[in-house]
Amino acid sequence: MSSASPSPALPSTRPRTVLAPEDWRARARAHRERIARRTDPLVALRMRGEKHPVQDFLFGYYTHSPAALQRWHSGAGVVLADDDGTAAAAEAAELGTAPRGEWKHWRRVEAGEVPGVVLEGREVGGWTVDVPVFLADRASGAAFTRELLARTAQRAARLGCFGLHEWAMAYRSDVHGVRHSQLPLRLGAAGTDAVVEGSRIRCTHFDAFRFFAPEARGLNEGEDGVLPTREGMRDMEQPGCLHAGMDLYKWAYKLVPLVDSDLLADCFDLAWDIRRLDMEASPYDLTGVDDLSDGRGGYEAVRIEEPAGRAEYARRQREFAERGQALRIRLLAVLEGAG
Repeated sequence: MSSASPSPALPSTRPRTVLAPEDWRARARAHRERIARRTDPLVALRMRGEKHPVQDFLFGYYTHSPAALQRWHSGAGVVLADDDGTAAAAEAAELGTAPRGEWKHWRRVEAGEVPGVVLEGREVGGWTVDVPVFLADRASGAAFTRELLARTAQRAARLGCFGLHEWAMAYRSDVHGVRHSQLPLRLGAAGTDAVVEGSRIRCTHFDAFRFFAPEARGLNEGEDGVLPTREGMRDMEQPGCLHAGMDLYKWAYKLVPLVDSDLLADCFDLAWDIRRLDMEASPYDLTGVDDLSDGRGGYEAVRIEEPAGRAEYARRQREFAERGQALRIRLLAVLEGAG
């Protein structure tokens, strides 16, 4: 797969688009419905004191709550028309939250305050993302994210890891136990160890590598002999890594409300789909586990200990890398446009 370069910078992020109340409230509802199709079943499980062994990861390892994910943000450069504040008040009552004007990094725009904020031939007031305040509050985080995404986007995807990070985490489970204790190991402890010992482990992602069993860390080849570290993320992150693809969701929600909710939801969808493969290719037996949200039923093992399974893994990994690169470029465009 060829590497991609970041998109050119967007124009200034001063408000340049105005949405009528009925328009932006409809978009907000559509976003909530899109997210709820996946999060509501997980929330229902939690209410019963249960966890989903696959997709709960997206709200355990990642810190954005289902309620926060369901909040709709227009992104920078948009005014949500609401002259008298009634639309925001109605939204708050519907959501059971504070009005949008009290959400962090949002501000009021009065009619006539910003040139071009016009709806049906008249100047209007409303709500918009406070880009300067956001950038002041998140300067170091935004700079780190921009550099990480840009450097990752320009690297070629490496597709030879075959998801062995999950196997390395379960190595020597007779001594250390396993992270997903509610699931049995598909090949048992000895069979799992044999796969680890008979494979080349080439993990490049620190937040996977740090969970390796102690005895497995020395088996990791990393990238040309260089092992992943927190400090080395910007030098090693590459678009073929499943966890780098899932992490696009993290970078997106950390940039909310600068990032719009359509882009955030697209990153969440990618993370959801990647997590499916992450666990299907793992050493765990997912028999009887339901996906819950998309009508696909259960999970099918991707047997990476066999040639056919490795080919299947690499094929899907390549598709995810391509999806991830497109989202990475979109996130970079937001950061570049914000200045």
